[in-house]
Amino acid sequence: MQTKFIFVTGGVMSGLGKGVVTSSIAKLLQLSNQKVSCVKIDPYLNYDAGTMNPIAHGEVFVTEDGGECDMDIGNYERFLNQNIPKTHNITTAQIYSSVIEAERKGEYLGACVQIIPHVTDEIKRRIRKIAEDEKLDVLVVECGGTVGDIESLPFLEALRQMRLEAGSQNVIFVHVTLAPSLDVVGEQKTKPTQHSVQELRRIGIQPDLMAVRCSSPLQESTKKKISMFTNVTAQDVFSCHDVKSIFMVPQILYDQGIIDTIFRKFGKFGLVNTSENWDRWNAIIRSLDTTQGDVKIAMVGKYVTLADSYVSVNHALKHAGAKIGRSVSIDWIDSENINGNVDQLSKYNGILVPGGFGVRGAEGIISTANFAREKNIPYLGICFGFQLAAIAFGRYVCNYKNANSTELEPNTANPVVDLLPEQKTVSNMGGSLRLGAHEIHVKGNTLAAKTYNSDKVIRRHRHRYEINKKYIDVFEKNGLIFSAESDNAKRMEMLEIPSHKFYFGVQFHPEFNSRPGFPEESFEAFVRASAS
Repeated sequence: MQTKFIFVTGGVMSGLGKGVVTSSIAKLLQLSNQKVSCVKIDPYLNYDAGTMNPIAHGEVFVTEDGGECDMDIGNYERFLNQNIPKTHNITTAQIYSSVIEAERKGEYLGACVQIIPHVTDEIKRRIRKIAEDEKLDVLVVECGGTVGDIESLPFLEALRQMRLEAGSQNVIFVHVTLAPSLDVVGEQKTKPTQHSVQELRRIGIQPDLMAVRCSSPLQESTKKKISMFTNVTAQDVFSCHDVKSIFMVPQILYDQGIIDTIFRKFGKFGLVNTSENWDRWNAIIRSLDTTQGDVKIAMVGKYVTLADSYVSVNHALKHAGAKIGRSVSIDWIDSENINGNVDQLSKYNGILVPGGFGVRGAEGIISTANFAREKNIPYLGICFGFQLAAIAFGRYVCNYKNANSTELEPNTANPVVDLLPEQKTVSNMGGSLRLGAHEIHVKGNTLAAKTYNSDKVIRRHRHRYEINKKYIDVFEKNGLIFSAESDNAKRMEMLEIPSHKFYFGVQFHPEFNSRPGFPEESFEAFVRASAS
């Protein structure tokens, strides 16, 4: 059976929620017993998201197979509860690199290499290969950027060609736009949507469905006006209004009949009863919405000016709270502003330090880790937060006054954290970290063993530095133990202080494995400790 394709495009402005619409449509299809996956197209010239500043672009999401991807890949994983491989994040640089490499090898047989057909053919080849290799019923492809952007034109042209080649019965275009409401008027404005669709049609694409972002449900009169000016029937204009949680979006789209519309356009009928699937999903969503009793968490990090910098951590905390029936409130605190004011953290039930790189704000995190230890406040340190917790312990308990990381102070006399040996010859920054899933061995009779209830776990990594093993004996004599390791005991993966209420650090990124209804174990243990 031929794979069906749904292409999601966006207009008016970035940040409208194309990723949530893509994830929601894919979830509805999955709940309807379709084998489905998602692809994110990013038109930027970076090869991947690995060298991007999280404040500018949001979180770098790491896949199981070691891809550094756009944060929307994380949304896809959380909605679908399935791993998404790195091939599902396609960038301009990847496409052009492949085309140029093929040209250098003479694979185009002397042809003049052009955007059309060579670049567009490579885009189509990658999308079709995913569909074929994974034997999907439906592949939902989100085209990043905004219609009218120069850099996205080759991708939109490739998608236009795919509808022509596969037939309109196998391809649906969903266009995400905005209907703003001006306070002074109170009317939902359609002009931005009209202009966006005009631009899309100018390049040869007529949308089949409209997903319109708005603050309150789209009015019927607004739907009719959008329909008239976009050549999309009113029943195919869907309201994507504000809701408390992004995980409620599938339900509001379902209630408007979007799944019936999609199946009708694809000619799919006679589907089996899927109420059991819906019952399981709705139970998870209800658990996210019915928690009580606030657990106050301080997240002390380097990129707090943009909440999306830590989007997976934010979700993982919420998942854990829902599991124990408690709501979690998060205050994002800039680690640069901690020094001299660390006492502000005493009002929180728990302290979490997420990943990061570089010297800026590092001393604030070291002070934070030490404060949590001294005041017996539950602490969870992830990657950078794990490493700096070890440095704090080295300084304030083991009396290594100048303990540091060679990332922060290359000539430190006590490099508690040092560069991975295999990193010492690396010159390229992109794609050169220790990435993806690694097998971790957990020591018995530890907090780690109790947390994971296993002697082996597999988790995703993204780091260049590691704990220096020559300090381990001194640390353990002073009360901090390294309770998990990997790569034949070369890498330390977890640390804990048994005498503390909850003091736990992990070298890996547990947030990437947390899903609604299935919180990652270290987050659940941390929130439980914070709530007690």
